[in-house]
Parts: sequence; structure tokens; C-alpha cells
Amino acid sequence: MNLDFSDEQKELQAQVRRFLAEHCPPAKVRAILEGPEPYDRALYKGLAELGVLGAAIPEAYGGVGLTHLDLCLMAEELGRVLAPVPVSSSIYLCAEFLLLAGTEAQKKAWLPKLASGDAVGTFAFAEGAGRVKPEKIGVRFDGGRLTGAKIAVPDGDVADVAVVLAKSPGGPQLALVDLAGPGVARQSVETIDPTRSYAKLTFDGAPAEPLGAAGDGWGLAERVLDRAAILMAFEQVGGADRALEMARDYALDRMAFGRQIGSFQAIKHMLADMYVSATLARSNCYYAAWALSTEAAELPVSAATARVSATQAFQHCAKNNIQVHGGMGFTWAFDCHLYYRRANNLALALGSLSTWESLLIERMRSGNAELAA
Repeated sequence: MNLDFSDEQKELQAQVRRFLAEHCPPAKVRAILEGPEPYDRALYKGLAELGVLGAAIPEAYGGVGLTHLDLCLMAEELGRVLAPVPVSSSIYLCAEFLLLAGTEAQKKAWLPKLASGDAVGTFAFAEGAGRVKPEKIGVRFDGGRLTGAKIAVPDGDVADVAVVLAKSPGGPQLALVDLAGPGVARQSVETIDPTRSYAKLTFDGAPAEPLGAAGDGWGLAERVLDRAAILMAFEQVGGADRALEMARDYALDRMAFGRQIGSFQAIKHMLADMYVSATLARSNCYYAAWALSTEAAELPVSAATARVSATQAFQHCAKNNIQVHGGMGFTWAFDCHLYYRRANNLALALGSLSTWESLLIERMRSGNAELAA
């Protein structure tokens, strides 16, 4: 069995890495962190022209028509450089919902705009603290109108269109809403990582279209969240690897008591632990990427496994990167805090780590019960 990516896919990944090395240095990330702009618009347009945004969108809808395996590798590179762009909300979530459940008219109206970067999409599902469940949904969709509020919507302050999880007379329902239309109010939300913006969206009778059948909303949301979790896990692995590289390079350059600090046992152990967690996460991500590309029955379990291990790896490597850098690692001048911010931001995206741990346990128990039956 060949468990690696093809030479063509590796070259595609290298091309994206070269592009990001030139167009997304740490200074660009800091400019978004410290400035008024919510994301790097020039970088986002450049990624669209390179084909990253439309990678997994069919050519019939303005995309490139590649596979989700290709998109996984691109996601890893975006994570390595902490790209301050709304790819996850627009492509991993909104575009996937449209591909999975959108009508032909909805696909033609929005997918070309998402692929070209002319529009930004998002998914609004959380309404409060804790795990999102069907019975906790408060936003209502009835008579073509949305009423209620969603909190912590990724890129909700800049998105043009949103997929909203709501309750309807027929059960959980997805609704597609133009955020430039009437009845929509936005309020920016501060987070630990200003390079990835969030907002509260309030709907007051906002006109919306059903996306998928009534009663199918929860099942569709679970399917797309699993797919997005795998893509985001690749971003986290990319960030974890880069944090490990930063710590390694500093340990080889920094001298103390006439020796490289990397020669000290405590630093060696710390770097070894970082390597183990990042490598384990990569292994789980590769398995999940296979499940995603083949629509395998193992996709739900592999998605939760990748999400949990990648979240733990990125947080671990980002934290230990600061420790290896010592007192300098805590300062604004070094880039360590950029990775620490993003690691903790992504740990809450798509649901918290504890939520995905619970999902993993539930899905494994369900699988074991089916085998025993």
C-alpha cells in the first residue's frame, strides 16, 4: 500500500509553500494582528488566482476541480504560515454545504464567487457555551425568514453569505442568507487571535432560502463539520510543524554556558515530545484524508481522531515553542505568540476539544456495538 501523497500532489504543495513564503511572511500576519483590516485581502485574492480557493470546487462552478486530498495539502501550508484569510469558513464550510445540499441555482449563484474570492462565506451554528445539540437551537427559520442570534461566527464580520443552522416546523433546517440583505446585524467579537475574526450575527426576520430538506439540517451539519474538521486538522498540523521547527532552530542557535541549549537534556526531551505529538497528529490526518477522499465509512471516527490529535499537537507545540525560547519567547518581538494565539483559536473552532473527544468516544462505542450485534 502507498500511504503517501503522489509526486504531483507534493509538487502542488511545494508550489503553494513557495507562494506563501513570498506573499505571507510573518510581517503580513502581524499587520493584520496590529492593524484595522480583518484579513489580508491581497493574499486572499492571490490564493484565488493560484486555485487554492477553488481547489475542491468543480470546474462547472468556477473551481479547479481537484480533490479533497489536494485541498488538505494546501490547508497544511496555510496553517504553517498562519495565513490571515477566511479560507476555513468560506471553503471548508460554506462551499461544502453548497456542494452537498445546494440547489443548482444556489451553486451557480455562490460557488463561482467563493472560488474567485469575490465573496466570503461562513457557517453560523453556535448560540451559547457548550456543545451544540439539536434541542439547543434557538434561531428559527419559518416562512422564508430567520429570527434569532448566532455567536462567534467565523468571519461573520466580513462574510457575504452564511449557512445558518436553525429550527423549523419540520425539524432542524439549514438556511442560506445574504448577509447584505435586510434584517441582519453584525457585532464583532474579540478573541485571542485577531488575525482570524469572529462576529455575532443577529437576524430579525432576515429573508433566507432553505438549503437542503427540512429535518435534514442536523445530519448535513454533522457531515460538513466532519469534513471541515479534517481540513482544519491539516492546518493545525502545519502550525505544529512550524512551531517545532522554530523551537529546534532556536535551540541550535542559542548558546548558554558555552553550549547550544539544544544539547541540554531538558530541551532535548521537550523537542522530542513535540515531535511525537506532531507526528502522531500527521498520521491521524493522513488516515482521515483517505477517508474524506473516498467517502469511507470510517470518516466520522477518523475526522474526530484527526481533530483531537491535531488540536492537542498544535497547542502542545505552540506552548513548548515559547518554553524553548525562554524569556524571549514571551515577548512581542518574537513570533512564538502568533502560533500560540492561533493554536488556541483553532482549538475552539468547529466546537471545543472536549466536544470532539466526546464525539470520538460516542462514535467508537457505536461502532463497537454494531460489531458486537
